[in-house]
Amino acid sequence: MTQESAITRLMDVYNAKRAVPGGAGRAVRVAQYGAMRFEEYAAEWRASQRHLEGSSLRHLDSLLEHHIFPALGSRRMDAFDHKVVDGFIQTMERHGAGLATQSNAFDKVKSILLDAHRLGLYEASPLDGVKPPQYDPARAVIPSVAQLAQIRTSGDDRFLLIADLMSGCGLRNAEATAVNLRNLVADDVYRISEQVNQTSGQYARLKHRKVGEYRDVPLPARTRQTIEWYADKYGTTDGYLLRHPKDPGRPFPFHYLDNQWRRIRKAGEVDIPEGMVLYGMRHFFASNCLGHNIPITDVAEWMGHKSIDITYKIYRHLLPGSINAAAGMLELGLAA
Repeated sequence: MTQESAITRLMDVYNAKRAVPGGAGRAVRVAQYGAMRFEEYAAEWRASQRHLEGSSLRHLDSLLEHHIFPALGSRRMDAFDHKVVDGFIQTMERHGAGLATQSNAFDKVKSILLDAHRLGLYEASPLDGVKPPQYDPARAVIPSVAQLAQIRTSGDDRFLLIADLMSGCGLRNAEATAVNLRNLVADDVYRISEQVNQTSGQYARLKHRKVGEYRDVPLPARTRQTIEWYADKYGTTDGYLLRHPKDPGRPFPFHYLDNQWRRIRKAGEVDIPEGMVLYGMRHFFASNCLGHNIPITDVAEWMGHKSIDITYKIYRHLLPGSINAAAGMLELGLAA
């Protein structure tokens, strides 16, 4: 095929598409995708999720394999309505799936069905009227100030640095391992600009951010002192404080941190709350902010949540005050 004939062919296809009325185009899509099994449609949808990092894709694949496909995989796409979606949630409940898993699995099903709805497969969204699972905030196990004081000094100097970044600035594990002196953009501001990708082992863009995007977070004096102390003691490589213990030319691997955390827990020498994971130090940051009346909108931005709904689901129970306290404050304003 010559270049001229190829161009002619593309123009014919383009003109044919333009000639199809909107309703007819929708009918074609319904015929094509409506008979497709959910697992087939989900596979195509997954291939379009190019913005997801390796760890997020692994989490998505796990939800699809263990929770979503067993319940919905064989169902035709045109056979979904609100009863089917609600039945899926009830199935997870009967099988004893945790509320966090239920919420995450529902969010993925919701994204897939909304994609199909935008394509025109449904007159009305199959999600209308469905009450989503509610994430249980009690699962966010947070250490006390006294417990954190023990935990942060229970490992080596690398563990102390990461603990202070997570509890002091709200960094994720992977963000803390990419700590860099260049990110000290002010005396009291740390700029989070990258993370160590757990799959590739290389520096990568932030979760829910495009390449080059960043977020600025508060930098407490103690956390800054820990960063500067570590840099003075061990030096840096291109500004990075943490590098691979066996190869300084590579980023710090996450499993070194994870292994150390397991050893600390197993030793039983530190008062660690039952059920606390490494992320508990990041939860401490959110708890500390909200306990000091910092607006939850700011906390959501600093923590890098995709939506403030995530912040509310996890930390709403930490918001200070109550309806009685609010009534008292409103009365003061009215009496002025």
